[in-house]
Parts: sequence; structure tokens; C-alpha cells
Amino acid sequence: MQTVKMVVTGPFSAGKTEFIRSVSEIDVVSTERKISSEAEKVKDQTTVAMDFGRITVDDSLVLYLFGTPGQRRFDFMWEILSEGMLGFIVMVDSTRPETFREARNILETFRAYAPTPYVVAANKQDFKEAWDLDDMRIALRLDAKVKLLPCVATEKETVKGVLLELLYSILEEMDKNEAK
Repeated sequence: MQTVKMVVTGPFSAGKTEFIRSVSEIDVVSTERKISSEAEKVKDQTTVAMDFGRITVDDSLVLYLFGTPGQRRFDFMWEILSEGMLGFIVMVDSTRPETFREARNILETFRAYAPTPYVVAANKQDFKEAWDLDDMRIALRLDAKVKLLPCVATEKETVKGVLLELLYSILEEMDKNEAK
């Protein structure tokens, strides 16, 4: 049985917990706590350590999904959660351009932790105020080779699509390394 550790990261309130909840076959282990600060009242709770979910792809493959906290004050967990990851997803809320710079910084931080494959998931693409993917690519300063994928974190099918794209990138990287 092969296990693949994937990390789901991104800014505060980007949809990381929902993303994992929508596909996990187990009850998601979550460390959400009530938010006390008025400044962060985008939502009522925030992840303070991690979220954990699991998906069995087939008899030979299981994905472990680890969601990171999005707030900088909990970023000490990022490096811990990145250990052993084979790839990561950066979740970005397509309706909140004020978070794009933070998403870019998080992307660069995780690339520094480990040179693994990654994709960027443009969440909330079902909202009319969601940014167009081409405009997001420019705003996030993403190279044309980086996979920027439309996503709705509450819809299992779009989440599976993002996970599959990352999995294909991971398998491609493994094949390259075996060929060396």
C-alpha cells in the first residue's frame, strides 16, 4: 500500500478545511477554535494546528490530506506539516484579491520547505465576483507551467479534480526520479 502525504495550505478563510471535508472518507480531525478578534470576523472559527483527512484511491493508494492554519500567528505549524509531503495545494479565495499577496508568500514558503510538485486551487469559482483564472495567474505571478485550477471547495468533484492534478504531478516527479 502506497501512501501519499499532501498538504493543503493558503491564506486565512481560503477554504482549506472545507476542501478536505468534502472528500475525506473519515471524519476530519480538525483543530478549529472560535475566533475572538473582531478584525478576523470573516468566519467564526479558524484552524489553529491542522486538519487531517484521508482518501483511499484504490487498493494500492491512500492519500493523507493535511490542512494548515491560514493565520500567520500559527505559521510555526507549516514547516512541521510540510515534513514528508510529496506535494501541496495552495488554496486561494478567488473573491478576495486582498489575500493574493499572502497566497503568493505562502506558496514561496512551502516551495522553500521542499521542492515538491504543487498546484494552485482558485476556490469559490462559483461566485459571480470570482476573479477570472487568467487575471488570477497574473496577480499571483504564476508561471505558465504552474497548474491553476478552478475549484469549489464544497463540491466533491472539483476537489477530486484538483487532487488528481496534484497526484499526476507527483507520479510524474517520481517517475523522473526513478529514471535517474
